Amino acid sequence: MDRALRNLQEIEVIVANLKRRHTGVTSTIMALLPEQTKRLQIAALGPKLPAQWPRITWSDLLRHGFRPPRGKRLRIWHARRNLEALTGIILRSLLGMPLKLVFTSAAQRHHSRWTQWLLRQMDAVVATSPETANYLPVPAKIIFHGVDTARFSPAEDREREWRASGLPGRFGIAVFGRVRHQKGTDLFIQAMCRLLPQSPDFTAVIIGAMTADKYRFASQLKSIIAAAGLSDRIRFLGERPAAEIPLWFRRVSIVVAPQRWEGFGLVPLEAMASGGAVVATRVGAAHHVIADEHTGYLVSPGDLEALVHRLGILMRDPQLTLAMGQCGRAHVVNHFSIEREAGELERVYKSCWEGSDPSPHR
Repeated sequence: MDRALRNLQEIEVIVANLKRRHTGVTSTIMALLPEQTKRLQIAALGPKLPAQWPRITWSDLLRHGFRPPRGKRLRIWHARRNLEALTGIILRSLLGMPLKLVFTSAAQRHHSRWTQWLLRQMDAVVATSPETANYLPVPAKIIFHGVDTARFSPAEDREREWRASGLPGRFGIAVFGRVRHQKGTDLFIQAMCRLLPQSPDFTAVIIGAMTADKYRFASQLKSIIAAAGLSDRIRFLGERPAAEIPLWFRRVSIVVAPQRWEGFGLVPLEAMASGGAVVATRVGAAHHVIADEHTGYLVSPGDLEALVHRLGILMRDPQLTLAMGQCGRAHVVNHFSIEREAGELERVYKSCWEGSDPSPHR
């Protein structure tokens, strides 16, 4: 018997995750579900869900979804992608399921007419930052993402954790995310090619998927590394299992988030929660998350010189790196916990059930 399967009659909130590939949305749901299950009868729906997620099946939904959950008139359908919003509309408006539709948007860009239409069909919209809310055609409740500060926590001995990786040097510096121009992987490589010859105790790692359409980009980066004679000290580790990611955050001393653009950006939060020093570009919600020169460093997107300068300061000063990581950890615990995010989402759901307006923005 699959213990993760839930009885739909008990489920108050369905979290749609209809994309097969692991994305930032998947990470968001993965962080939230354990906390939300303490507060709500909640389950995910979609393909290739992690085994530990509480979930329902399509067959169960189509057989029993026309009855509301016990004690409620309506069930919440929480979407984070256009496909999931459209699916919710079909289930509610065409099939007649008793659903309230909630959508979370992290995108900081002008939306297509199609997306705007989908958003107008929602009963509540959540934006992950004020900047995101300003691009939406409807009022939104602003709820910053949080991080599980138990799952992402500092190592007792970071140098020992790094030695356990089997990689050279005393300290690690990393970039997390898919290998692509948007993520700034090339900026990280260029910065490392300039800094590592002066910092023999460091090894750099790139942790993230390398998709087929980016092989040429990745090959160019590997050629740059080889030409600099740093192939042993700049390592592509590929996509790691989700359960392994917190370990790598505990191992590395510095995390770089050099994105050229981003929706929200969870990496700085996860790194800070893990006690790592962070250098990030001012994209997504980074300037809301990081107090510049206190809990991390902020640089302009695409500014290689500023990136090299800030990273050089940290790589030359292990005590500053440690202190900045400690400040970052305290900041996340106090202001960006997953418990806070789950609590604010619960209030949005309750507003939907009660029929009040959960989206006061604008």
